[in-house]
Amino acid sequence: MTRGVAIQSAEGIEKARRAGQLAAEVLSAVAPHVVPGVSTEALDRLCHEHIVNVQGALPANLGYHGYPKTILTSVNQVVCHGIPSPDKILRKGDIVNIDVAVNKDGWFGDTSRMYFVGEPGILARRLVEATYEALVAGIRQVRPGATLGDIGHAIQSVAHRERFSVVREYCGHGIGQIYHDKPDVPHHGQRGEGLRLEAGMVFTIEPMLNAGRRETRTLADGWTVVTKDRSLSAQWEHMVAVTPEGCEVLTRWPDGTGAYAPV
Repeated sequence: MTRGVAIQSAEGIEKARRAGQLAAEVLSAVAPHVVPGVSTEALDRLCHEHIVNVQGALPANLGYHGYPKTILTSVNQVVCHGIPSPDKILRKGDIVNIDVAVNKDGWFGDTSRMYFVGEPGILARRLVEATYEALVAGIRQVRPGATLGDIGHAIQSVAHRERFSVVREYCGHGIGQIYHDKPDVPHHGQRGEGLRLEAGMVFTIEPMLNAGRRETRTLADGWTVVTKDRSLSAQWEHMVAVTPEGCEVLTRWPDGTGAYAPV
């Protein structure tokens, strides 16, 4: 342990990698179903069946602090933690983040990605693409000796260049045999500040960028977080392991990154 942060063995990283790959597989499997007219409830059901019946894993979000569903579906102005519902029907032009976590043999995998529902607007596309670029910029800072501040600074630099804001209330987190563990991984910061990274650390990087101001509010359901000014929001998430040589992404999507840069 380093300042309370777990250092995983090679065996532990392999188990985290397996769980991460399963979570990524869910996001690839659901992709063809993210179309106009589908309900977020239907997407949740598809992901649940894939995790339980195909993978033989457990949906880690279901029941977590009382959360009622398998995935989180955050549409348009929803920043994070959107609850799937039969009443929420996706429409042309929507953008949606699907966040999934699985538990396989006691190890957690956690990842999320953005989807376009039909053809997005110009601002929506630019926000989604910039948020992915910010994720990649943060991942590329991960190496032994770097700091969490290096990651946050890289992310906020992309966001501010594109005139988007970075949500500060929510951050990445350590992960392994504990779903949300130390360290917290902020998506803003200064170079050289914060925890210094060591090989064997495993955590998520999951920036949330808003087209408007960064302030958020939580709805009456106690889960759904929206932008206070109702502007669009986007998020991408990967699990990474710090390696002696640099970084390994543990949640690469089986269907690739399409037009997005690989990491």
